[in-house]
Amino acid sequence: MTIDPDEHTPPGPLDGYRVLELGTLIAGPYCGRLLGDMGADVVKIEAPDRPDPLREWGQAAGGHQYFWAVHARNKRCVGVDLRTEAGREIFLELVRTADVVVESFRPGTLERWGLGYDVLAAISPRLVLARVSGYGQTGPYSARPGYASVAEGISGLRHLNGFPGQAPPRIALSLGDSLAGLFACQGVLAALLARERTGRGQIVDAALTEAALAVQESTVPDYHKTGHVRQPSGTRLDGIAPSNLYRAADGLWVIIAANQDTVFGRLATAMGTPELASDPKYVNHTARGEHQDELDEIIAAWAGKFTAADLIELLTEFGVVAGPVNTVAEVLVDPQFTARELFVEHRDPSVGPGEAGFDPEPARGVGVVPKLSDTPGGVRWGGPSRPGTHTDEVLGELLGYDGARLAALRAAARSREFDRGGSARQSGYRTIGPTATDVATGTAHVGDDSTAARPLPPREGALT
Repeated sequence: MTIDPDEHTPPGPLDGYRVLELGTLIAGPYCGRLLGDMGADVVKIEAPDRPDPLREWGQAAGGHQYFWAVHARNKRCVGVDLRTEAGREIFLELVRTADVVVESFRPGTLERWGLGYDVLAAISPRLVLARVSGYGQTGPYSARPGYASVAEGISGLRHLNGFPGQAPPRIALSLGDSLAGLFACQGVLAALLARERTGRGQIVDAALTEAALAVQESTVPDYHKTGHVRQPSGTRLDGIAPSNLYRAADGLWVIIAANQDTVFGRLATAMGTPELASDPKYVNHTARGEHQDELDEIIAAWAGKFTAADLIELLTEFGVVAGPVNTVAEVLVDPQFTARELFVEHRDPSVGPGEAGFDPEPARGVGVVPKLSDTPGGVRWGGPSRPGTHTDEVLGELLGYDGARLAALRAAARSREFDRGGSARQSGYRTIGPTATDVATGTAHVGDDSTAARPLPPREGALT
């Protein structure tokens, strides 16, 4: 069963556009998620025997995976095996209906399957193909597998994090993946806009390494022209003062960012020491940077006299940029975020009221960012918990497949599996997978990367 999307979701700027999403985990699917947030019809294609491993990542309760609920939101999940000839034929039929394909396989995978951009563009010259990979589609590293952690390291981004002389720590997120997804989405939108002028699609080549490098401000020209290698600087930026963490009387941290001359003048007044703003050691940006340690000590001694809440309130009254260091627990009740209605429900479309696994209180996640005034888009549903939830719906709606044809595809796949001997899990691939009901009732064999046996070479057969 699938439930209807939220009828109250406003239109998005990409209403009427269709995206076919291939690949797994974070980077490419994050691009698909962003396009879906803006109203695109995102059809996520998963291998029937090996659905996206992200379905098993993160915190879970009551059979619901909450990373998946957010990451696969607004997507219609279809089980089609691109490693089979029949599955590729179905995919090429879907390409005729699509504006965009997003893939995150290792470079060359689509070409090995006979699905390179030359083939896709011959079918649909207006198609935009977004390719998200570790290192890009060309270059000596292009064939390597790529994860965010390594991309952040090789790009120099990880080097900038942490404290001097210590191992560069990782932020507790796959930042490189999300950055690559953001840049891929930006590229797709630009390519769609260019298509309005040229009538042709193009390839968007987004690399995790390049996305992590692109956000590094002036590190490259600084080194190129001066030889300066930016180093990690802990809780502050060297030479940018004051802009640091300061511990309040109640032990909580407060960020005070007053490095602009006018803002520093307001901070000095709030501290009751307006003369600091005219002191030659602190009179301008350069001088404050040269005396950063001394200035931090002065501010820290003053800030430690207040609770965090009182300190932020005082600084806000004086127009000084300041704020707390929140955990997600504080974020969820922060009045700014709640006033902006940033946290929205993610309903599982695979499970309806009265069915096992139905959650009457859907998980909340961050809504659509940024907010558009006329066509804001929204979260129509959360990630479908059952692989193949929308297979019959999508193939019927877009390709005109009726129940008899879908049943025949599944029967043919089962016949080939039993002809070769062994169970569905042991005997290779399917063209289309079982229905969502089959998955829910346990009559289908649907594995994941952690449990599926090594598949045999592809043969006919493919749906979920």
